[in-house]
Amino acid sequence: MSSYPAVRLRRTRASGWSRRLHAENTLTPADLIWPLFVTEGQGMEEPIKSLPGVSRWSVDGIVARGREARDLGIPCVALFPNTPAHLRSDDGREALDPDNLMCRAVRALKDAVPEVGVLTDVALDPYTSHGHDGLVDAAGYVVNDTTADVLIGQALVQAEAGADIVAPSDMMDGRIGLIRAALEQGGHHNVQIMSYAAKYASAFYGPFRDAVGSRGLLKGDKKTYQMDSANAEEALREVALDLAEGADTIMVKPGLPYLDIVRAVKTRFEVPVFAYQVSGEYAMIEASAAVGAGDRDALVLETLMAFKRAGCSGVLTYYAAHAARLLSA
Repeated sequence: MSSYPAVRLRRTRASGWSRRLHAENTLTPADLIWPLFVTEGQGMEEPIKSLPGVSRWSVDGIVARGREARDLGIPCVALFPNTPAHLRSDDGREALDPDNLMCRAVRALKDAVPEVGVLTDVALDPYTSHGHDGLVDAAGYVVNDTTADVLIGQALVQAEAGADIVAPSDMMDGRIGLIRAALEQGGHHNVQIMSYAAKYASAFYGPFRDAVGSRGLLKGDKKTYQMDSANAEEALREVALDLAEGADTIMVKPGLPYLDIVRAVKTRFEVPVFAYQVSGEYAMIEASAAVGAGDRDALVLETLMAFKRAGCSGVLTYYAAHAARLLSA
């Protein structure tokens, strides 16, 4: 008489060594990109109330975080500037200044820790007085083509400062092809483009807007250019266009609520896909940990593994340094 059951899937789960041996996905510090917020000044650290444990740093502090990333095995940092109010304008012209806060931080990082990759955000919301990612017309509509012209200049000054990856997060049509052509013409052949190809008009971005100083500035919403959360097939069309225009890698944003999009993009296109564990996702984990609803370390590692399981090559996360320490323990 045969034993019952013949197949016991629990056998491979019975011990730690066996679980490690049979793991289908792995998570290492090399899978992480660390978003950092830059502010003016010297020796400055400005804690962000809605992002507990996250701060804005002056350029010298950003360099220290770059060295920390290197020592932890984190391969890349992503920069987002908190532009002073007096430098914000309707046309976002500060984005084109080769000595703006972003470019100074890029140069300082590449001088101090050239082995750490630097990703820069290409969008106008940190520079506009109205908080939109592009230029607006008299009716308040974000205009596409004139915005794209400004984004080209923004990407070029960042590349010239030493950015390794430019990441357009604005969601204007056609901007990837224009930026790629400008980079090639400018001799920046090895500067990568990570396109925020599937960026949704999400309620999860609130703390980020605090961090870059744009909360309260926004007139209206961003639904005419960022994607509708109801749509998945449209995301695949966006990705196809951006790849055809020269994107090297693809971003899906937000992260956990859009893992189906990550999987669909990976399955359809078989290209490197990244996701952004955005500020609202981070804040929810922090709130859960603060009231004892979940263990922070376990929540961090489980959510990051979910991104890898869905098909991500890497994850932008404010937990990058914390997770790297956990993974190296």
